[in-house]
Amino acid sequence: MVQLPVSDNSHFRVEPSKIIALGLNYRSHIAESHSVKVSGFTDEVPAEPILFPKTPNVLIGPGEPIVIPAFLLDYGFEDLRTDYEAELAVIIGKRCKNIMAREAFDHVLGYTCINDVSQRNIQSGDRSGWFRGKSLDTFGPVGPRVVLREEIGDPQALRIQCRLNGATVQDSNTSQMIFPIDRMIEFLSKNFTLMPGDIIATGTPAGVGRIRHGDVVEVEIEKIGVLTNPVVEEWKL
Repeated sequence: MVQLPVSDNSHFRVEPSKIIALGLNYRSHIAESHSVKVSGFTDEVPAEPILFPKTPNVLIGPGEPIVIPAFLLDYGFEDLRTDYEAELAVIIGKRCKNIMAREAFDHVLGYTCINDVSQRNIQSGDRSGWFRGKSLDTFGPVGPRVVLREEIGDPQALRIQCRLNGATVQDSNTSQMIFPIDRMIEFLSKNFTLMPGDIIATGTPAGVGRIRHGDVVEVEIEKIGVLTNPVVEEWKL
């Protein structure tokens, strides 16, 4: 169970009934589709949000290790690749179903950072899609805190960065999202009832890349802070 401090000095237990993530929500990330080499990842701008689930077992807090599992070696992949993806996470505060975009922020509790860790070989190879490659244990670090909706200001005007071993590898702004948060909540609430505590991972900008044993990944979002996690390969423990 992950517990995060909140900007009002309370604490929040991160126990979502579901984690819904958006793929290809930054044009800059779409432009790097050829280097990512994942099935379903094209250079076309989507007409509506591209959704995939992450299961709650992915959740870890600040400082906890991202563990690349040993079973991946059994496949004999020629180029084993697991990537970081820095994203803004939206935490739902009130049950919502079939709401309009203009009502969306009334249903938001707050925001935090999330690293949408992605196992690319599984993500590309599974016939069922991206589910398994996105939902391995520890593949969803969150933190370092939750900033309440009323304190964040405009969530579509936040600088978002990722650093790998101290070097900046992603640097963008949430203003660059194709589907802004109010529209994505409207769309999601048509398809699923969103419950308090549910998490929406809003997509990643360009610059995704692989992580290896011994790496340290930092996700930093303006007004929220820095989420830091080490990386370990299970077979080297």
